[in-house]
Amino acid sequence: MPASKKDSQSKIKQDKKISKDDKYKKNTSLRLDAKTLKELKVKAINDDLSVQKIMEKLIKGYLKGEFKID
Repeated sequence: MPASKKDSQSKIKQDKKISKDDKYKKNTSLRLDAKTLKELKVKAINDDLSVQKIMEKLIKGYLKGEFKID
């Protein structure tokens, strides 16, 4: 039995809910080489991660001094 329009709209609203942590986050943008970005997206999908999660972990590690960039 197909889902009703009301059910579909409810699902969309649930998908767009913002977590408590997300409401304190700010948007940013960065420029990456097209090939690098494509590889990053593919790897993120394969690892069941988001690009946002990867970038945030890398940045936090950098800020903690866990690695240096030459």
